[in-house]
Amino acid sequence: MSATGETRPGPSALPELPPEAGEDVGVPPQGREAGTDQDLVRLADIRRAEASLPPSIARHLVTEWRPGVWLKLESLQPSGSFKIRGATWKLMTAADSARSRGVVAYSSGNHGRALALAARSMGARATIVVPGNAPKSKLGGIAGDGVTLVRCQPGSELRRQLAEDLARSSGAVLVPPYGDLDVIAGQGTVGLELAEQIDGLDAVVVPVGGGGLASGVGAAVKAIRPAIKVIGVEPSLAADAAQSLREGHIAVWPVERVGRTIADGVRTQSLSALTFRHMMRYVDDMVAVGEAEILAAMGLLLNSCHLVVEPAGALPMAALLAGSLPDSARVALVVSGGNTSAGTLQRALGSGHAPRPARTGAEPR
Repeated sequence: MSATGETRPGPSALPELPPEAGEDVGVPPQGREAGTDQDLVRLADIRRAEASLPPSIARHLVTEWRPGVWLKLESLQPSGSFKIRGATWKLMTAADSARSRGVVAYSSGNHGRALALAARSMGARATIVVPGNAPKSKLGGIAGDGVTLVRCQPGSELRRQLAEDLARSSGAVLVPPYGDLDVIAGQGTVGLELAEQIDGLDAVVVPVGGGGLASGVGAAVKAIRPAIKVIGVEPSLAADAAQSLREGHIAVWPVERVGRTIADGVRTQSLSALTFRHMMRYVDDMVAVGEAEILAAMGLLLNSCHLVVEPAGALPMAALLAGSLPDSARVALVVSGGNTSAGTLQRALGSGHAPRPARTGAEPR
């Protein structure tokens, strides 16, 4: 049952799909049949990533915000978001000879920043395709020695096409932001840590853009504790993933439509075919929140926790404050990123929207 009360196809419904925007399309992994649950990321893949990622990627950024509510603070990772996990693991799995020809990514900001940091740590040259309207705060974090920024018009599909052309012509490693098994396995380490670090967890709540984080987290927690609910959150102005899961096929929203939300980190036009299959299998529910709720959640996190959180990273908290999550559940909210501008923070602090309390109990601590 969806957040709107509509029934969507169950986890067993995994239709055959053509390649979609955002997916790194190629030969399926050996021994796995494309288009079925056999090509989904497995717990063993996620554990291998967890054991291999460098210690600079923090594993224990979990705090109990108030009784029964934990925050997974990916906003405090070296790149300012969870994206460092998938980007690093993808480069670690690439052959040295391939990395020597450089790496290419397309990103609205956080994935590019993470890849730039990972590439520099491995001595690889990075080219990042970014939209011209990307926040300066994120572009500033990408720029550096060995990083080339290529600007294009807004739209995740345009970025993907340009990045694929650049990788093809140069022989560089293409690192997609979400539609890739290694990237999803890297992001899945977030779910692995939550399932193993918090006893009695009822639900994990994650922001959804292209679906890489929800896919990896879902694959991890469902393998370890199948009873844990995986709940995705989108802005109402960019709710293509909820429509996709509700209708049982990938919905593609125009760039002009998703561009209306303040949550720039989730302005993707669609899921990829790969993340769609994962989310159909592992995501239990989708929740949509409004712009005022997102700003209120950002303001609360800054005021009560002294946390700088970007709009996309505040989506789970917005869902909690709006009363859209199960009552009395022990939930972990993934605060996915903190790369935002002073202007956006000022909007959050001055929004004047008091969120409706979703729960009773102790004050935030």
